[in-house]
Amino acid sequence: MIRFHETRLANGLRVIPEVNPEARSAAMGYFVRTGARDETPEESGVSHFLEHMVFKGPEGMSAEEVNLAFDALGAQYNAFTSEENTVFYGAVLPELLPDLLSLFSRLMRPALREEDFATEKKVILEEIALYADRPDFVAYERAREHYFKNHPLANRVLGTEESIRALTRDQMAAYHDRRYRTGNLVLAFAGNLDWERIVDLAARLTDGWPAGEPGRSYPPFSPPRDDIREGYSRARQLYLVGLFPGYAAQDDRRYAASVLASILGDAGNSRLHWALVDKGLVEHASAGHEENDGLGSFYVYAAARPENEEAVYQAVREELGRLADDPPGEEELARAKTKAKTQIVFAGETPMRRLFHLGLSYVYAGRYISLSEVLSRIEAVKRDDLAALLAERPFDRGLFFRLAPAGT
Repeated sequence: MIRFHETRLANGLRVIPEVNPEARSAAMGYFVRTGARDETPEESGVSHFLEHMVFKGPEGMSAEEVNLAFDALGAQYNAFTSEENTVFYGAVLPELLPDLLSLFSRLMRPALREEDFATEKKVILEEIALYADRPDFVAYERAREHYFKNHPLANRVLGTEESIRALTRDQMAAYHDRRYRTGNLVLAFAGNLDWERIVDLAARLTDGWPAGEPGRSYPPFSPPRDDIREGYSRARQLYLVGLFPGYAAQDDRRYAASVLASILGDAGNSRLHWALVDKGLVEHASAGHEENDGLGSFYVYAAARPENEEAVYQAVREELGRLADDPPGEEELARAKTKAKTQIVFAGETPMRRLFHLGLSYVYAGRYISLSEVLSRIEAVKRDDLAALLAERPFDRGLFFRLAPAGT
């Protein structure tokens, strides 16, 4: 039987495990409530850069020694940075979880050695160059910049070549000191573990960490009504991105919004699939709903041959209009709910996958949201809920962005 616990250590760190004695593994993660939206222009890209630097090791431990330590544990581990969070995670056999916790806790106070900083800066610059060769990534990044404009959610996760070249080791150290404080972290566990032993160990390992909660800016936001087309020398296809107002991670309407987005653009069987993919107009089309801290957005994406640009653009607009004028029926709703529930069940099959749901939902909601609760909320979505969302005409208030081959 799965049991949830939570505690706040004396230093302010929140520790939350979802214990399953029948699991064959154990997973853990430090969820840091910081990302691109929390950076100043001079720090652009520092959150992601810092994620890399964490694995260079703390004082007295080299990057090679870090790698060997993970290898000795047989750990599956990694990290990622988004606009709002930086997450360090791993999974091991249950008996090795204390060792994994000890290792990750050491890494969270990185040495930030100047020589490591200079080396890793080259890696980050190569990553920026790599993504510049991916027009699909560039299209979505530029669409977000136009849509969010002066809001912090417009910030680039990778930063820019200019901001990374100018960034100093001392700027990173100051950012780490400001954002990696106990009130801004959640330590989450999932799987087969001894809760009392783990929380005692976590308290010892994090004793002396700087306390406090740096907070986050929530400026007002008004979605634009805009239609922008740009050329890109590395594009060979047309990339269309639509962004429209949605619902925040703290808004219960996000459940209905995710179902609505599935009806519109789920792969294989959705309104956009039949209007675009099935008719041979595009290589790929999708839609979704993204939940951010304090804001949310619907998105639409399509990639097509340049000669199909106008037909694709008009077809997408027509489907969005039809969604409001011809709301989903019971059959469409039932299919979308079944897909959503299936994905949720699959997400709960391993401790590692449960960890992400556990940690991120706690970061946003400040409470435990079980997978059973999510299933119940999806099942409770009714046609009237979708109609209420569509009555706000979200797809009339947003941005269409097209990235096309240069010169077309």
